[in-house]
Amino acid sequence: MSQRTLAIWAAIGATTIYALNHTIAKGVMPHYVQPFAFILLRVTGAAALFWMISFAGPCQSVEKRDWGRLLLCALLGMVINMLSFFKGLELSTPVNSSVLVTVTPIIVAIFSYFLIRERLTRLRGLGILLGLAGALALIFLNETTGMNAPNIPLGNFLFIVNASSYGLYLILVKKLIEKYHPFVLMRWLFTLAVFINLPITLPEFLEIDWPSIPAWGLASIAFVVIGTTFLTYLFNVFALTQLKASTVSAFIYGQPVIGIGFALLTGKDTLSALDVLAMLLVMSGVYLVSRRTIPGP
Repeated sequence: MSQRTLAIWAAIGATTIYALNHTIAKGVMPHYVQPFAFILLRVTGAAALFWMISFAGPCQSVEKRDWGRLLLCALLGMVINMLSFFKGLELSTPVNSSVLVTVTPIIVAIFSYFLIRERLTRLRGLGILLGLAGALALIFLNETTGMNAPNIPLGNFLFIVNASSYGLYLILVKKLIEKYHPFVLMRWLFTLAVFINLPITLPEFLEIDWPSIPAWGLASIAFVVIGTTFLTYLFNVFALTQLKASTVSAFIYGQPVIGIGFALLTGKDTLSALDVLAMLLVMSGVYLVSRRTIPGP
């Protein structure tokens, strides 16, 4: 099997893990693990794993002038991004999160226009309007409550916060990716994220009653920490060594299909006409605006 083929499978693997995460993480929240406690588990576990494998990479020191950008990237990509996504997932549904997480390329296009003056064509402008229309429909028109979803509109709004912070992170982290080895970069980003998240997430973490969590719950937690937080970064890094960023980011289109399909098959969510309409608007918008960013919750 060629390196390119392996890279394609790695990108598929990352997208699949992201998609399954919407339902698997939701299954243990908030009864066994509250959302903020989940974040402390994620960043601590990922930091430990990246420290373990970083010795396989080059020995690099972060330059003093880059620590400010590194700190901001950790805040956006591993703090605001993760906290808002998991809190949103507690309040909303796997179907909504599967749809709204894909607006990241739209957010990136907006930020790129205002921050780095990237050209905005009419087609991309139309894509932004379509995508935002779908997202706003889920926020303001969805007034129902679903299974284990106490506040869907607020949860959906937090998904937009998640996508916005991650989109800005993608723009700011680009210079660091070009300068530092991925293992070194991820090691320090997640280490900083542990300390930033600690005062916010520790109270909920201390409330976890580990003996009461069944085996399937522990397996779900392991999936989120090892799979969604650690393996997806490794898979995407490897995929980028063989494929263009635009090719890797195209796999974002599989997330709603896999995520919604899994949620429906497992009986964890239902699909409404509004969900279908919003998904069509968002995915049409994503298709038009960008094929160059890498998604992730």
